[in-house]
Amino acid sequence: MAYRPRDTHERVTHRLKIGRGHLDKVIKMMDEDAYCIDIMHQIQAIESGLKETGNLLLENHLKKCVANQISKGKKDEAIREIMQVFKKNN
Repeated sequence: MAYRPRDTHERVTHRLKIGRGHLDKVIKMMDEDAYCIDIMHQIQAIESGLKETGNLLLENHLKKCVANQISKGKKDEAIREIMQVFKKNN
C-alpha cells in the first residue's frame, strides 16, 4: 500500500523520517569505510530530500500563513519574514 499523507504536516514529517533513515545509512557507510564517492552520492540525495521538504514547507506557508497575513493587511510583515529566511541561506 502506498503512503498517502493527509496533510502537509504528515508529508513533512514522513519526509524527515526518510531523511533521518538515509542519514543513519550514510553514517553506517562511514563506519564501514565505504567508498567515498558512494557516500557523497548518498549525501547529495539527503540534501536534495531536505531541500524538497523545505520547498513543501515554504509552499504551505505561502498558501496559508502569508495569504492570511496579506488578507489582514500585513503584507510587508509577511514579505519581510520570508526574506529573512532567504537571507540566512546566503
